[in-house]
Amino acid sequence: MEKTKSNMSNFWLCIVKGTIYALCIVMVAILLFAFVVKWMALGENVINIVNQIIKIVSIFFGVWVCLKKSYDKYLYKGMIVGALFAVLSFLLFSVLNGSFAFDLTFLWDVVFATIIGAISAIIAKILMK
Repeated sequence: MEKTKSNMSNFWLCIVKGTIYALCIVMVAILLFAFVVKWMALGENVINIVNQIIKIVSIFFGVWVCLKKSYDKYLYKGMIVGALFAVLSFLLFSVLNGSFAFDLTFLWDVVFATIIGAISAIIAKILMK
């Protein structure tokens, strides 16, 4: 019983750690990108593409941190890190923006982040062997 409780706490601890790591990366990257956008005239399409790339890289490194010491249930961990990242980043950036807009875009963002989390977990597991 005690071992199961320890495994569950380690499971969630690594997910929280990976999600926080991903959130830190996305915040720094978005801030740096905002400076680049301010100095250069970039089109809306370029900004959207770069934002998606920043999300993908952030989720990958968050999953990497989560799986660094524990390979079990790697697919679940990756998916949860991705989904939790999407929800928390939505909340964080909504607070910074001053408005909450729950719409279909948010739902697609969660689905996208969950899939990226799963793919990142598979890639991380292969690279860590």
